Amino acid sequence: MKLISDEINKIETNKLSIFKPNTELAFYLAKKDKIDFVYNTSALEGNAMTYPEVQTLLEGVTVGGHKLSDEQQILNQNKSVDYLFELIENKSFNLDIDTFTTLHSFVAKEEALKWGVFRESSVNIGGTDYEVPHADLLENIFIEGMEEIKKIHHPIIKAITMFLFGAKCQFFYDGNKRTSRLMMNGILIEAGYPILNIKAKDRLEFNSMMVKFYDGDYITPSIEYLVDYYIEQNRKFEE
Repeated sequence: MKLISDEINKIETNKLSIFKPNTELAFYLAKKDKIDFVYNTSALEGNAMTYPEVQTLLEGVTVGGHKLSDEQQILNQNKSVDYLFELIENKSFNLDIDTFTTLHSFVAKEEALKWGVFRESSVNIGGTDYEVPHADLLENIFIEGMEEIKKIHHPIIKAITMFLFGAKCQFFYDGNKRTSRLMMNGILIEAGYPILNIKAKDRLEFNSMMVKFYDGDYITPSIEYLVDYYIEQNRKFEE
């Protein structure tokens, strides 16, 4: 997938002016909503644990009646968010391979074939005929992609593009959307904007959009969909 920042910068951003950047508030709200983010992110992956069960597990109490892999996925997601917050707090969050792969090492530990490194062979994406980039090309694709993403003017558009880019290129054996979602929200928080937390109740609509994105040649419709979703989700924070 080749990104062209000049094309992405043509996307209309006037409707995003309802949000006024406030880094301290954005970080506070992200930390406050961490459990909800962990729940929704995992539920989008098919995790069967309910919100109260996720909350209980993250409070350190064992929850029965679920696969160990479901619990592990929740705990991994929680650790990955904590690591993202640590990076932001230490001002060491960067759009680079090290940040991306280290976040993945938390997200997909003992779940993916390998974690914390780019995949070494091809993978399939269910529901689509899209062919992922060859493994040997991934490092260069990522570096070139980051160069283009850094040229995107509006932080919200930049963040959403990061998510879609990571999801479509499938840099890892598993955990691509989760890791890319963390990178997206790192960009948002650092720029002083609320996070984008895609809700489990919107799973069907979101998955349908992603299948069209995988099968299509253009990123703009998916960016516009997620911009509208972001506005509706965060309208309560508008100035």
